[in-house]
Amino acid sequence: VQLVESGGGLVQPGGSLKLSCAASGFTFNDYAMSWVRQAPGKGLEWVSAITWNGGGTYYAESMKGRFTISRDNAKNTLYLQMNSLKSEDTAVYYCAKSPRIWPTGMDYWGKGTLVTVSS
Repeated sequence: VQLVESGGGLVQPGGSLKLSCAASGFTFNDYAMSWVRQAPGKGLEWVSAITWNGGGTYYAESMKGRFTISRDNAKNTLYLQMNSLKSEDTAVYYCAKSPRIWPTGMDYWGKGTLVTVSS
């Protein structure tokens, strides 16, 4: 299993970024996927999850209305569109694979991509 995140970078408050996670080594459309983040000096925080077929999406309260999770099973890729970014969104963002079609836990993680929100 390999998960490789990309798309992070420096963005001003109020700006947008779209993260991608390229998956390989497993049948991508058989599993739910999630995004998790870790802000500097803080613990892991679950961000969002999506079911195997994209039919169900879930968000942490503070991300609702600003972040959108999606997936392209033909491309084995997971996405996170982040809008109206705030300084408190600064973190390393990880994608993670669920062991099931529903987002019940995570068994593999990527190495993360850094998002910095600053003026």
